[in-house]
Amino acid sequence: MITTSTPAEQRTVLHNISWETFEALLTETGEDRGSRFAYECGTLEIMTPLFEHENSKIQFDRFIFALVEELEIDIKSAGSTTLKRQIAKRGIEPDNCYYIQSEPIVRGRQTLDLETDPPPDLVIEIDITSSSVNKLAIYSALAVPELWRYNGRDLKFYQLVEGQYVEREFSIAFPTVSVSEISRFIEQSKTVGEIALLKSFRAWVRGKIL
Repeated sequence: MITTSTPAEQRTVLHNISWETFEALLTETGEDRGSRFAYECGTLEIMTPLFEHENSKIQFDRFIFALVEELEIDIKSAGSTTLKRQIAKRGIEPDNCYYIQSEPIVRGRQTLDLETDPPPDLVIEIDITSSSVNKLAIYSALAVPELWRYNGRDLKFYQLVEGQYVEREFSIAFPTVSVSEISRFIEQSKTVGEIALLKSFRAWVRGKIL
């Protein structure tokens, strides 16, 4: 077992964990635990998010909701729902994930099964510290079309192309939104009050619509 601690995240890594043990841990710890799991072919990482991590998560979620509200797009949020496929021996709990293009397919659903249901259209992944598992490989195995990944300094947009993630300047879910624009607001969140920041973001979105 290896444990590392920082002001942003605490990570514990366990090796030689079977899929059955991973499933049992998910069941035993339940949905209300504060930690998040990432499983890749026998390696289990347990991450406990702290202040810096969670504040970034909240900012991204507010930006997404402001976007869909101003653009009048239907959305179904899945939060940190466990995304897993036994056949791929991979599972993960993202910071935020959303059904946007596929929203009509899952509207009204109370449970998700990625063996038969589509994956979320957009996942937000925040890793201020280095993860011990290959999260891009996990999301690729789950066929997530778009991933926004933030490390506390840099934001990157990724699109899944033929099983591999390719870095992009513009979002797929929101084609007029660029990574540089979202990065600017995320950087402002470190120094600007949250209400003022959200108002500024909404004004920017409305300016793109008009």
